[in-house]
Amino acid sequence: MFDDHSEDLMAYLEDSGKITKQQLDDCWTEHTETGKAYTDILEDSGYFTREEILRIVADHLSVTFVPDTPEIDPSLIRLIKAEQAHQYGVVPYKADSDRIYLLTKDPFNHAIEDNFSFVLKRDIELSVCDPVKVQDAIIRYYGEENSSMDSVLNEIEGLDLGSDDDNALSNSANQAPIIRFVDVVLQEAVKAKASDIHFEPFEDQFRIRYRIDGALYEMAPPPKSLAGAVTARVKVMSGLNIAEKRIPQDGRIKTTVGGRPIDLRVSTLPTQFGESVVLRILDKGVVNLDLENLTMTDEIMSGIRELVNRPNGIFIVTGPTGSGKTTTLYSALREVNTVDVKILTAEDPVEYEIEGIMQVQINHQVGLTFASALRSFLRQDPDTIMVGEIRDQETGGIAVQAALTGHVVLSTLHTNDAPGAVTRLVDMGLEPFLIAASLEGVLGQRLLRRICRSCKTAYEPDQAVINMLQVDPLEIAEKQFYYGKGCSECNRTGYKGRQGLFELMMINDAVRELITKKAPTLVLKQKAIENGMRTLRDDGLRCIFDGLTTIEEVLKYT
Repeated sequence: MFDDHSEDLMAYLEDSGKITKQQLDDCWTEHTETGKAYTDILEDSGYFTREEILRIVADHLSVTFVPDTPEIDPSLIRLIKAEQAHQYGVVPYKADSDRIYLLTKDPFNHAIEDNFSFVLKRDIELSVCDPVKVQDAIIRYYGEENSSMDSVLNEIEGLDLGSDDDNALSNSANQAPIIRFVDVVLQEAVKAKASDIHFEPFEDQFRIRYRIDGALYEMAPPPKSLAGAVTARVKVMSGLNIAEKRIPQDGRIKTTVGGRPIDLRVSTLPTQFGESVVLRILDKGVVNLDLENLTMTDEIMSGIRELVNRPNGIFIVTGPTGSGKTTTLYSALREVNTVDVKILTAEDPVEYEIEGIMQVQINHQVGLTFASALRSFLRQDPDTIMVGEIRDQETGGIAVQAALTGHVVLSTLHTNDAPGAVTRLVDMGLEPFLIAASLEGVLGQRLLRRICRSCKTAYEPDQAVINMLQVDPLEIAEKQFYYGKGCSECNRTGYKGRQGLFELMMINDAVRELITKKAPTLVLKQKAIENGMRTLRDDGLRCIFDGLTTIEEVLKYT
């Protein structure tokens, strides 16, 4: 209950005077270690009853607390559709001349008020009620959720989607079956924990694919005629220009799926047969921005903590696109996000909003680049700075100057491994002696798929595959290897969830001397290994022997 808003909830409960900060933190530690709901732990520990927690939330949000769901007039139930009730987690329970009152599973989500006041043309007021009771009421009055794609496609069959002119597309985008179709696609993606949704028009088909755990999976293709209307619907939701189909556009959607808020980053691209649209799903309920949850070794975690708590210097996270660099940086920032530390970030785009951190959205159209943002940051008296990516000499130069003048700078680079980051900075035109003076550490990382726990099976791999790992046969003599057979839990893939691989190169005096001498990447790597760095391949072997992933995944990504 309300775990997505834990920081607000903890502040409200502490204000109540019934619990100390230490007791709240102890319950939170148990929550992160066991996965048990935070509010359940508070109840089981005897600090609060469920009703007390709900009353405190209602009091702080200045809304009504409703202990039990009342009998509801059918005319009120008809005000919103079943799919809206399920999607937003709400039930209308009373109304007056100018206002409608909704019981909600998530009273923190103000998007509910905005969306329903627009749809119902009335003011909306949310009321706090036990989420379990709200869900029971939704099922009682609206039935079980039916998000079957077949039923939605049946609704669309025979629908006049008009021509491709802008007015017709705009009308199509606002037709109920199209709205419902896009909502169901979003619901299915969030339920499957997809990171991206791809809408791809081809000459004779309209393809929709989900990226789950780094791999793409295609859903049954909808009719080709839907492409224009679905693209228009997404553009309406994200505030993009429907009429502009010649240039790429970027936008953002804030919506609610399954009663919890979801952010979507939208990108459109003109192609031969229409606009390709990709939605990046930013689900705060799935991503836990905490170093403890990033599946790294204790040694690397303590190294990162040491780096971000130093008085100055640059810490770089490197790896290909989609390897989790931003998540690692956010988690590192959470380590130092206290009331006595001023943190500024420049991001393109801002992926997750973190309370207590000043986040700046890069806007190239008005000249707000990483370099210009970073230059302005230095006049804002920060302690810690995060710049989304060092892309050029100008940004790199300012980052170095910031580090040399007493700031901690966190950033990312696209290189194959940690030692390669140094060579990349030199190639950009930065002076080696400045890199040596300012760089404190580089973390290389990859994301690969984890073996599904439900169908994990031991097996004996072929000798040819083992040889590809290039390890000493004695090292693996007693080791057990695993793979996923495939089951309903993992959609027959054998994989569920993802595992990080990490290598941390700490910059000491010996490495600084090599950097100043413009030593090649291979020499830097050898010195880092001498100093105790475990490479990505070494970390991959650890994950194989711990039964977390397969040989094939490690070979693919290292």
